[in-house]
Amino acid sequence: MDLFEYQARDLFAAHGVPVLDGGVAQTVDEAQAIAERLGGQVVVKAQVKTGGRGKAGGVKLADSPDAAAAAAEAILGMDIKGHTVHRVLVAEASDIAEEYYFSFLVDRANRTFLAMASREGGMEIERIAVERPEALAMVPIDPLAGVDAATARDIAAQGGFPAEILDDVSGVIVALWEVFTAEDATLVEVNPLVKTPDGGVLALDGKVTLDDNAGFRHPDHAALADTDAADPLEAAAKAKHLNYVKLDG
Repeated sequence: MDLFEYQARDLFAAHGVPVLDGGVAQTVDEAQAIAERLGGQVVVKAQVKTGGRGKAGGVKLADSPDAAAAAAEAILGMDIKGHTVHRVLVAEASDIAEEYYFSFLVDRANRTFLAMASREGGMEIERIAVERPEALAMVPIDPLAGVDAATARDIAAQGGFPAEILDDVSGVIVALWEVFTAEDATLVEVNPLVKTPDGGVLALDGKVTLDDNAGFRHPDHAALADTDAADPLEAAAKAKHLNYVKLDG
C-alpha cells in the first residue's frame, strides 16, 4: 500500500524523523486555518500518489493564510496524471542549503534489504542511477544486524554526505530504519533530505510503501487506505481478507 506524503510524514514524526510542522486539508477553509496556525510562509502541496506535482502546478508557496487558501482552491480537484487531488498538505516552508536522497527498500533480486544514499537529491532517483551512477551509494543491509549508529554513519559517508552533518544524518537514517522495520514497509524514501542554512537536517518529502501481507500485525494501517481511489471490488475482497487480482478481458 502506497501512502500519501502526509501519511508518510506522520509516520516519520512518530518515529523521530525530523519533519516540518503542517496539516492536511480537504477544503479551502481547512487549508487557511492550518496556514493561520503555522504563521509565516507555507507550502501547499497536492496529495497524489504520483510524481510530477510541481510541474503540474500542484505545489505552491503562500505568504499568508489568504494566499494559502487561494493555492488550495487552485489545487483541490486538479487532475495530475489521472489522479484527482482530494487533499493538500499545508506545511511550513523551509530554506534549503543542500538537497540529498535516502531510502531503504526490499531488494527482491538479492533477497535482502538495501540502503540507497546520494548527495544529489531533489530529482528522480532513476535519473541519478542512469546519468550519474557513481553518485548513488547502494549498501546491502544485514536484516539480522539491522542499522545502528555506526552502520548509519558508514552509509551516509558512502553517500557522500558532508562531514559536518554526518552525525545528524546518521540519526535520521537510524530513525528511518525504525520506520522501515517497525511498520513492515517495503520502501521508505526521503527525497529531498535537506540541510538547512543553520546546519539542521529535515525530511522535506517522503514516500512509504507498506507490505499489505503484514497488515495483520498492524490493524492501525487499515485507516491509511485511500478509500477515494479504491476499486469497489478490491475493497470488498480486502474486507473479507481475500486476494483479488483484476484481469483484462
